[in-house]
Amino acid sequence: MAAHDNSRQAKQALAALAFNRRRMLALGGLAAGAGALGACGSNTGRGSSDGVNLYQWYHQYGEAGTKEAAEKYAGAYEDATVTINWVPGDYDTTLSSGLLAENPGDYPDVFESHLNRSMVDSGQIVPLDDLFEGVLDDFTDIDVKRNSIDGKIYGIQMIDDPQFLYYRPSLLADAGIAEPTTFDELAAAAAELTDSDVKGLFLGNDDSATKLFQPIVYSAGQTLLTDDFQIGFDKDTVIQGALQVKALHDSDSLLIGAPTEAWDPSSIIQGLCAIQWCGLWALPQIIDTYGDDIAVMPFPGFGGGAQTVYNGGWSTFVNAKSEHVDEAKAFAKWLWIDNEEYIQDWCLSYGFHIPPRKSMAANADALAEGPAATAVQISQDFGWGDDPNWTPTMETAVDDMMTHIVLEGADPSAEFDAAAQTIQTELDSIFG
Repeated sequence: MAAHDNSRQAKQALAALAFNRRRMLALGGLAAGAGALGACGSNTGRGSSDGVNLYQWYHQYGEAGTKEAAEKYAGAYEDATVTINWVPGDYDTTLSSGLLAENPGDYPDVFESHLNRSMVDSGQIVPLDDLFEGVLDDFTDIDVKRNSIDGKIYGIQMIDDPQFLYYRPSLLADAGIAEPTTFDELAAAAAELTDSDVKGLFLGNDDSATKLFQPIVYSAGQTLLTDDFQIGFDKDTVIQGALQVKALHDSDSLLIGAPTEAWDPSSIIQGLCAIQWCGLWALPQIIDTYGDDIAVMPFPGFGGGAQTVYNGGWSTFVNAKSEHVDEAKAFAKWLWIDNEEYIQDWCLSYGFHIPPRKSMAANADALAEGPAATAVQISQDFGWGDDPNWTPTMETAVDDMMTHIVLEGADPSAEFDAAAQTIQTELDSIFG
């Protein structure tokens, strides 16, 4: 029985990593069209007296200079030789294979990802609580929660990436439109701003229906799961929101089939849309195009609910399989908890991200004014983050529900009941 359980947990862990792919595309920086398995190694560490070798894995960020920065950080570390594996393409698939590898050097000692319960249940990662001694209160509650399972912290947040809507104030002003605060106002604005050359709104090509499920839930003040691992949202809220999304999709206001996904700001930069869902990382590039004529707003509320901001980002983890777990933990702490110079560099020099340490974020001058300051403020006022207990099976259930309701016109009540049953079965299998 134990062997069977371990095998099941390992498969769940691989599914959890694959589950992150859609979210990674939304988070930005995952280069589209790159080869899936062509990892690129760079050994730039100085090395330690006892010859410890560590392998650190990153997905391929899209911002210029990020790979060189990662190599610089590795080269500055004096207590081990750190080799960077910069993975283009489908990072999840490559990481999944790497975590199953047996030989040191073929698997990462330290790697970036997003926490899911199956990573813990399958024994892939080690707790990092001791690394946070004296600094835990300097991390946001959202970041601590998304990196914790059953009271233990497994990940160190590297960057915070709030996502919201970009728009040009001049376009709204010319059309006599105030900044939308409700979803109905957003849909009306998108319709008003749509003409033969420009669509009013771009939410993404592949997930513009499915990505709105969680904003519907959080807008109503609900959650995906309760603290005692029950379904945290109700049927009426979800159906009402899904029907609002369907009405938007049935209109002619959405940009569909853009050259790049919504993580890339090219659509609003090229004037293909008036309003675009994207993330803070894109702000410098958008400002280069529009100067002062750019603003950001939280995603409008559904059905009289609150506005919302999805706070994404990346975390670093230590592989339980590593032959140098203690040394890997020490390196992760040195780079992602203690090193203000490198954290600030990583967060602010290659696109904009919020430093996860609150004290460091307060000293981030680049985020202190204009749209950047607004982005930081709305992420604090309206932000929510990932729940590591929300599994790939649960996400697939609600994605299918939204797709069937919004794009296919299926019966909302039946679709909700089917999704809720799948989620409850998953909860029962995990928590009893």
